[in-house]
Amino acid sequence: MNKQKSTAIDPFRVIASLLIIAIHTAPLSCFSKTADFLFSYCFARIAVPFFLMTTGYYTLSPYIPSKGKGVKAFPLAGLKKLFLLYLAATLIYLPVNIYAGKLPRTSWETIKILLFDGTFYHLWYLPAVLLGCMLLLVLSKYLKPGLLAVIVTLLYLIGVLGDSWYGLSSLLPPIKSFYELLFTFSSYTRNGIFYAPLFLLMGAYAVHCPSPLKPFAGKLLKTFYPIATLGFILLMLLEGYASFSLNYQRHSSMYLFLPPCMYFLFKLILSLPGKSSRLLRQTTLWVYLLHPLVIILLRGFVKLTKLSQYLIENSLIHYLTVCLVSFLLSLLLCTVTKKLRSNTRLRRI
Repeated sequence: MNKQKSTAIDPFRVIASLLIIAIHTAPLSCFSKTADFLFSYCFARIAVPFFLMTTGYYTLSPYIPSKGKGVKAFPLAGLKKLFLLYLAATLIYLPVNIYAGKLPRTSWETIKILLFDGTFYHLWYLPAVLLGCMLLLVLSKYLKPGLLAVIVTLLYLIGVLGDSWYGLSSLLPPIKSFYELLFTFSSYTRNGIFYAPLFLLMGAYAVHCPSPLKPFAGKLLKTFYPIATLGFILLMLLEGYASFSLNYQRHSSMYLFLPPCMYFLFKLILSLPGKSSRLLRQTTLWVYLLHPLVIILLRGFVKLTKLSQYLIENSLIHYLTVCLVSFLLSLLLCTVTKKLRSNTRLRRI
């Protein structure tokens, strides 16, 4: 498809992957807690919405049109593939969970982890995508695009009030009681109901909705999108700093200025030239899946070599090491799987 070959989506996957690793390693923490918060827990939050919007752009757009109601067909193949990926990732981290004694103790806790929290701390994303996609596909059958957009926006706002602005919203007893009930079902509002649907829908609509600046294309687009993106990033950083300083944050995944920031960032990425790369897609997927395992193995390695001062205590070196090992390991796995697929094809001939 032309849209796959002419945009910078695949190259930006690398940047987004590096930002996700930053969220889990806090690279600037040994220099400045404030700087690390602004980078790792504000700016880096653009990474997950980018991947959600990419899923909406490529996977959901044929099923969720911007005019009329959605078609009846479901992208079952894509959802099945995502489910199998979640199952495989769960099995990969099962030994770690067993060793750490973090297996669910009740059937309700099992359901909660599988549907919302994820079977490891980074795996919440996979059930969020599955649940978010299914929610959008069902709602799009019965709702017009405008109403669907309003509903998922309201869901996101509910999520924000239970996330970065929870300390403020919980000052009202009825709202606090609502969220206390909600948190018995899901540990965070960052899930497939309140978080993922908005960004998935934004990605799907990006295919159908032309740029409002299309009549003025050219130089105006090249300057407006970067300026708008930078402006909303700065507003998001200010919002994050304010909610953090006021001790309002229950979590730091959802900000009010994150959706407009992602709208203009995604428009900017779509306006930039790029090339589709299967290798980048596969490598960044492996990086996402395996970087927590690299963190665990690195901590085990430093215990044997007594290099903790360099590889763990220095947060920046720790971050760079995790990035390097994660990408090298992922590239190795991509190479091996490609060779195995080639050998399988040759045997069939």
